[in-house]
Amino acid sequence: MNFNLVTATSTSASFEIENNKCFYLESTADVYMNNERILTTDKNVFTLNNLTPGTEYSIFIEDTESKAKSPVISIKTKLESAVVNILDFGAVGDGNHVNTAFIQAAIQVCPAFGRVIIPKGTYLTGPLFLKSNITLELEEGSVLLGLKEREHYPILKANISMTNRDFYLGSWEGNEADCFASLITAINVENVNIIGKGTIDGNSDFDTWWFKAKEKRIAWRPRTLFLNACKNILVEGVTIKNSPSWTIHPLMSDHLKFINLSIENPFNAPNTDALDPESCKNVLILGDTFSVGDDCIAIKSGKIDISKKNPVSSENINIRNCNMRSGHGAVVLGSEMSSGLKSIFIEKCIFNATDRGLRIKTRRGRGSKGIIDNIHMKNIKMDKVLTPFSINSFYFCDDDGKTEYVWSKEKLPVDDKTPYIGSIYVEDVTCTNAHVCAAFMYGLPEQKIEKVSMKNVSVSFDENAKEDYADMMSFLEPMKRNGMYFNNIKDLVLENVTVEKALNEEITKLNIG
Repeated sequence: MNFNLVTATSTSASFEIENNKCFYLESTADVYMNNERILTTDKNVFTLNNLTPGTEYSIFIEDTESKAKSPVISIKTKLESAVVNILDFGAVGDGNHVNTAFIQAAIQVCPAFGRVIIPKGTYLTGPLFLKSNITLELEEGSVLLGLKEREHYPILKANISMTNRDFYLGSWEGNEADCFASLITAINVENVNIIGKGTIDGNSDFDTWWFKAKEKRIAWRPRTLFLNACKNILVEGVTIKNSPSWTIHPLMSDHLKFINLSIENPFNAPNTDALDPESCKNVLILGDTFSVGDDCIAIKSGKIDISKKNPVSSENINIRNCNMRSGHGAVVLGSEMSSGLKSIFIEKCIFNATDRGLRIKTRRGRGSKGIIDNIHMKNIKMDKVLTPFSINSFYFCDDDGKTEYVWSKEKLPVDDKTPYIGSIYVEDVTCTNAHVCAAFMYGLPEQKIEKVSMKNVSVSFDENAKEDYADMMSFLEPMKRNGMYFNNIKDLVLENVTVEKALNEEITKLNIG
């Protein structure tokens, strides 16, 4: 029984247990620190809190059934320069007083490599802006509660003019756009930790941010956590819920870790994706639980205007030991992908009751820099997923989404607006109680999907399945218990792939090769 240290701060440490199980352990494990049992976990990823800065600890784990023990790991927490409590700056955690200025003051005066504490209580606040080299710790029982009124939210302009270029500041669905600052906003900062067992509550509802969600009212809706041009960021352990739109939105940032989070939004809350890395590199998404009103994870890289002006691809993103409990898509690539999505690794996750499992969506007009390539999915358990696998090259988004240019199945010229889908690898995936379509993969006739490899994949349908759409494509009819459909793929490899309880052909291949 082995486990590894993933990350350590001054007061916390997260670990991952080595096995081939998805998210949950086969049996529970006791965690011992300095030979004292302090925690029992049923998950592959666990976090220890309330540690002492600059202190060495010995950690081992023991299986509660077999009594198998791991080797002992020695860790040392990081040193810190200071501890700053928001109560000392006038904050009141009664859920009624507005605390924005008091919390912001604590953040601003915190010395480099210091820690700002949010103690137990409910702190009503507007957007808070982080700075480099600090830790923001939400202690157990603490809640940062977002103000509902728009007048408390500063506006982030679409961009700021600089001498050599514009700084991309405000963002909405892959374009530069005026948007409200998020409850926690970080712009061009580095070495920041957001940790603890507390809650960040966007406090949204259908009378405020979710009302007329598709309309720009003064500016576009905020996120709950917005990271723009940041580096070396850890978000660990906290619960985030009731987001105005995308819950966590990292933009053009590098070296990010999102560990052991719980993200909760109502199933009908519009555009409340859990985590959307956009034009980001070196991202670890580990041990998280998502239950949201849109996609659980959506990896993006902007629309074509951004790709011409400031192309930054999303690359080297690892998603592991996560539990997608509900949402539109479990792991989604696109449709804003005009600067490219490359080297995405998804492993040991549970997808439960999402509309789609792995979903790739693009369309003509995303551009020739819109390259999706080197995508790997391995050891995944899906249940009650309507369509487990989907690649849609005719996604009908945007104002022109239902024009003939987007929906035409005729071979059009390959030009600077034509996106490209490279290699997709799927291995050791079990899908039970599917409803709509086992797999729906449809490439462009003029730019076929380069390669799809599926090995050791099984899909079985719910006999009481309900009819729905495999994906969002013009003129596509609803389906129920449809087998695997492949169209416009150069190299299709299927090894030990099975479909059970389909109402039509188990596998349909068109325009392969």
